[in-house]
Amino acid sequence: MSLQSKRVADTSVPKHIDPSEFRNVLGHLPTGVVVLAADASGQPVGMAANSITSVSLDPPLIAVCAARTSSTWPLIRREERFCVSVLAAHHEHISRQFSRSGADRFARISWHHRDTGPALDDAIAWIDCELVAEHDAGDHTIAVARVLDLASAQDGRALVFFRGQYGRFVPTGFEPSRRENG
Repeated sequence: MSLQSKRVADTSVPKHIDPSEFRNVLGHLPTGVVVLAADASGQPVGMAANSITSVSLDPPLIAVCAARTSSTWPLIRREERFCVSVLAAHHEHISRQFSRSGADRFARISWHHRDTGPALDDAIAWIDCELVAEHDAGDHTIAVARVLDLASAQDGRALVFFRGQYGRFVPTGFEPSRRENG
């Protein structure tokens, strides 16, 4: 039975899912933290996100989810190209800064230009993207983007968001460099 057939055949009323419980349960899934950034009318604009995933290797695609209430996503969408900076373990303050409304998100942030927009200098990876599709999904928009270029640092630990808190992921057997311990 296809998904469409199942939807038509299922006439039961879905169980009400409490939003707080939904957030709590899904918070058990660790996520990376990134900054999406673009040049909007010659000015850098950016936002923090943790709903990002790879979608396809051929062609290389990612998906990112932006709240429909976001005032920044429409500015990035209009440019159709953006850079994803994957935040390092010591970037909690950057994630918080890029999550604040009305703040100058690039104040006191070291960044450089890539072909698709601003990239944070101290990130552990950068992904240059071109928007190819958007899908409405409840209170969010799912944006699918083609990866145009990418790069990563030689070392570094990722910032992770888990159960409402920031932390870091350290793989089993990982030997940190002196730079990371400093």
